[in-house]
This record gives sequence, structure tokens and C-alpha cells, in this order.
Amino acid sequence: MPIFGGLGLTRNIIVEELTHTPIEMYFSEIVERKGVGHPDTVADAIAEAVSVALCKMYLEESGRILHHNTDEVQIVGGQSNPRFGGGNILEPAKIILVGRATVDANGDSFPVGRRAVQAAKEYLRKMGAHLEVDTDVTIDCLIGKGSNDLTALYDTQKHLSNDTSFGVSFAPLSETERLILETEKFINGPLKSDLPEVGHDIKVMGVRRENNIRLTIAAAMVDRFIPDKSHYVSVIEQLQDEILDLSAKHAKRNVKVDINTGDDYDQDVFYLTVTGLSMENGDDGSVGRGNRANGLITPCRPMSLEACAGKNPVTHVGKLYNVLSRELAERIFDMGQGDIQEVHMRIVSQIGKPIDYPQAATSQLIMAKGVPLSRVKAEVDAIIDEGLRRISDLTLRLVEGEITVF
Repeated sequence: MPIFGGLGLTRNIIVEELTHTPIEMYFSEIVERKGVGHPDTVADAIAEAVSVALCKMYLEESGRILHHNTDEVQIVGGQSNPRFGGGNILEPAKIILVGRATVDANGDSFPVGRRAVQAAKEYLRKMGAHLEVDTDVTIDCLIGKGSNDLTALYDTQKHLSNDTSFGVSFAPLSETERLILETEKFINGPLKSDLPEVGHDIKVMGVRRENNIRLTIAAAMVDRFIPDKSHYVSVIEQLQDEILDLSAKHAKRNVKVDINTGDDYDQDVFYLTVTGLSMENGDDGSVGRGNRANGLITPCRPMSLEACAGKNPVTHVGKLYNVLSRELAERIFDMGQGDIQEVHMRIVSQIGKPIDYPQAATSQLIMAKGVPLSRVKAEVDAIIDEGLRRISDLTLRLVEGEITVF
């Protein structure tokens, strides 16, 4: 195995052929996405917003990003009284910020708690159009000082791995995966101007059976825009029509759409909310329970259980390797289109070792029929080597919000 960088280290790149059925040839497939207002996604987003805010504070004050991990946000659902025409919040949801950060260094002290709470509120104001941040939620910051061992490891400034962990991804997205991703983005994007009744707490579950895809969508409705039952029903029907129109643009397979299947009109059971967010009424959320780094939950694909959001973007491979795996898988597939049907990418670290020299960086390729691995292997090697060599480039892109991790 080649030696890189004159350090006596190897990047441990493995490229192998995978004998496996491509996802599009499966008889069945399951895909899920939790939308931006789902409490698990809100927890992810706040964790990431806090990390980014701390990164920028450290850069301003110290000239570099100091050690931190803010990946343990917990949301405890509140209590509300939604009703047609507009209800009210009874008890605010509680958001607990947990993690570790550098609170002082080189004689300087950093207002970690204040910056963290400020970042959380800024995100909530941007995301929750119908959420009154000062009254509908409370935010407690319990972020403490980091442990001596991890802080000392980080402070070497040698970009040594913060953990023994791995990142996983794949390419390309299947038709079903792309449809689920685009559906949630559409509902929480362009559709809002036409259907303000639909809140931001959206969950899209897709089940494919051969050439038939059924989307089950949970959509929190904003009560103040819905005067009565008949209006609610009309909004559901319009939302269904809009999604079917969207599906025709993204899927060749047959698509059916079910919305708010927990409703029972005869028993006056409706998915009504005051804020468009289910966390207002008992629905809790935690970092890492939602979408993976590619924005999807894909039980038919290789996945990592690692929570990416909130981890420091300098040395925490739980974030960096998942992001890099996704980008490498996409580059490899784009390079080998026609020759490669699917790419599975896995990268594993060892704590205390350079992040650009993993224990293993494995690319498994499902080759097109009759195409030998040798046709693409050298170029795949080169793509992985370059990606690892430039892994630190991800840091600024993450801080600038150019890369999403949920």
C-alpha cells in the first residue's frame, strides 16, 4: 500500500467490487424524511446552529476554532390547546442545550451560554413562522467545559481524530429517495405561499412495492388559518393534488399520497396545531434520531447511527467522515456513470490519529454488467486520496452553512 506525505502513514484506501442487487431492482424500498419542523430535526438544527455560532465566536476571539461538541440537544414537548380558528399555548416546550465547549483559554473567557441561547433563538425565529420564541419555548443551556483528555487532544492543532468512529454514505439517490427529499422541501418551501395552513412539522414516509410508491405524509396544520372542518378537508385535498403534481416531475413510477392518516373526521380528530410544530403538545425530539447526513433515513441502504449535527467541524470524524463519504460517493458515481451502478462509501477512524489517515477508507462498487473493476479502480483511488487530503476544506464550508448534515 502506498505511503503518503512522507509520514510513514497510509490512507488505507480499499476499492472493491460489491456483488449486490442495485436498489432500483429491489421489489420493495422504504425511505423517510423528517421535515425541518419535526422535533428531531429541530434538535439537529439547533445543535448545528449552536456549533456554528461557537465556531464563529472562537474565530473572532482566538483566530481558530476551539474544542467543542454541542450534539446533545433535547426537546421536551409542551402543552397546547389547538382549535379551528386559533388556539393557544398552555405550557411552552423546553429546549435543553447540552454538550461541551471551551469556556476559557489563554486567559480569555468566552460567553458560551449566551452565544448558544442566542443561536438557538435565531434559528427558531427563522424556521418557525408561527412560533413565538419568547413565550412558546424556554431554552436552558447546560453546556459545560470539555474533558481534559479530549481538549488536550484537540489543542495539539494536529487535526487528530476526536473519536473512533465511522462515516457511511452512498450514491446515487434512488427515484424513491429523491422523491421523498423533494416532497418535503416543496411542502416547506414554495408551497407555503399557496397553503399557509400547512405547518413546518412534516414527515414523509415512502414505501415502494415494485413500480408503485405510496407516500404517507404527516403534516401539522396551523389552526388560525383553518376556520372549520370543511376547510381542513379542502386543504388536505389540495395538498394531496399538489404533491401528486410534484411526483409526476420526479418519479416515473405510480405514486399515491395519503395525508394525516391518523385523522378521524367522524370523531373530530384532526392534526391541528397552534404553531405548525408538534413539539408544542408533547412531541419530544433529540439530536441524531432523525435524518442522516444526506437528509434521509434509508433502512435499505448502509447508514451510520452517528449524530452529525453539533459535532465540531475540525476533528470530529462523526461529522467529517459522514459528510466526506457522501461527497466521495457522489464524485465516484459521477466519474463512473455508465460503468458504475452504485457506490457505497465507508470511512473509519482511530482516536488520536490524523483525520486524513483513516483506519480504512472503503469504496464498494456495484459495476455495470460486463465492466471490470480495473477500468475505474485507479481513478477511484485518486478521488478518495484527494478527498482525504483535503478533508480540512470541509470545516469552513460547514461553518459557512454550505453543507447540511440533516
